[in-house]
Amino acid sequence: MDDQATMPRIAGPEDHVVVVGGGFCGALFAVNLMRHEGPRVTLIERRDRQLARGVAYSAAHPDHLLNVRAGNMSALPDDPGHFVRWLEAHGKGDRTTFVPRTTYGAYLRELLDAAIAESDGRLVHVEGEVCAIDPVAGAPLAGGGVTLTMADGRTIAADTAVLALGNLPPHTPPGLKPDALPAGVYCADPWAADLAEGLGADDTVVLVGTGLTAIDAALLLDAQGFAGRILAMSRRGLSPRRHVDGAPAHRGVADKPQGGLTDLVRHVRARAAVEGWRCAVDELRPVTQMLWAAASQEVRGRFLRHLRPYWDVHRHRLAPRVAERVEALVGSGRLTVAAGKIVSAQADGTHAVLRWRPRGETVPVVTRAARIVNCTGPQGDLLRSGEPLVKHLLAAGAIRPDPLRLGVDVDAQSRAIRADGTPDDRIHCIGPMTRGGLWEVVAVPDIRVQSWDLARRLSNAQWVGGEGL
Repeated sequence: MDDQATMPRIAGPEDHVVVVGGGFCGALFAVNLMRHEGPRVTLIERRDRQLARGVAYSAAHPDHLLNVRAGNMSALPDDPGHFVRWLEAHGKGDRTTFVPRTTYGAYLRELLDAAIAESDGRLVHVEGEVCAIDPVAGAPLAGGGVTLTMADGRTIAADTAVLALGNLPPHTPPGLKPDALPAGVYCADPWAADLAEGLGADDTVVLVGTGLTAIDAALLLDAQGFAGRILAMSRRGLSPRRHVDGAPAHRGVADKPQGGLTDLVRHVRARAAVEGWRCAVDELRPVTQMLWAAASQEVRGRFLRHLRPYWDVHRHRLAPRVAERVEALVGSGRLTVAAGKIVSAQADGTHAVLRWRPRGETVPVVTRAARIVNCTGPQGDLLRSGEPLVKHLLAAGAIRPDPLRLGVDVDAQSRAIRADGTPDDRIHCIGPMTRGGLWEVVAVPDIRVQSWDLARRLSNAQWVGGEGL
């Protein structure tokens, strides 16, 4: 690989960056480019209601709360008190509050709208869907430009394209064939506005998954007046733990623990015996990406197979008020969380007969379900994606899956790695689809740093002193 291919090109203010995906990641990246007086930006989002909010904040019900206190939810890494000041100015809470996700979505949209208004036309939003990104004919391998083709035939020329695709939709769970079930029984969208429509008090809803997505779906069903039974199942039956009110602030460790990812369980158990498990997990936040980067692909694979479910339920916790509501649903018998695996599902009139095998048992249990909701959470396997742009880029060799098929393979500068193993200055990727290289890049505290870093790089502002502008 020659020097031209390995050294990232720095964009200038005369350049044009197109951001594909205007949810949280894309909008925040565009805002940061403006704050750094970087290149002009076209932000493309196919649904206006998701602009700046993404799926997480645009599809939320008012009862859905953030699972991180407001004090750590600033969108701007150089201004950690930004969100708290906004929240207090609107009379909606303080730094200890777990605010509704709809409130946070309003904050993000206001931040983007202000950046557009103050940009003097350098930041524009285009509504539509990108279905292809192609290099400009004759452009050199490193540098040059791209042409983006929209689903309606429009084309946009740019120097750089930044993929901010968010998460790919979940795959259909094994054992289910939606087309063989009665209409309305299978629901692929756990945040659907009509999730409880047509259901009665004698009905059972099966949630496939027991993580944060399943919690959202259960609360949404309850808020929509569903009075029947909810069965949430996953292979291990693990559900998110809760935050504790008034928990003391923790100090993150300065360096990754000895033994790295291989010795993570022993380290957390030892620290938990002294500080409690919440602190033991939280104090690793500053070094989680370092732990992941230092691990071999074999060790990463073992972590995903064996430890990831346990890490997720301890790392991504519930706001106390949400946990109380979930406990009330469980206590009343309306919500059951089970460990099991779906065997089959067959049509039975307007319902489905679901056969599933509890973990550790050989005899399946039969449940008659009025609705089966896919709550398995977002996926990142590019090879199973039906997204037109992803399929185009894969076919063209412009991107490739990371080794563990968690998303898009990128280098340390967030440049997409082509099928031939070389990075491309013309295509970058940020957000959850880069988890293969970073692992912890799915939450606001991680994404805001990633978007900030890339914006500084593309604005030639990486040597600005301190954290301010």
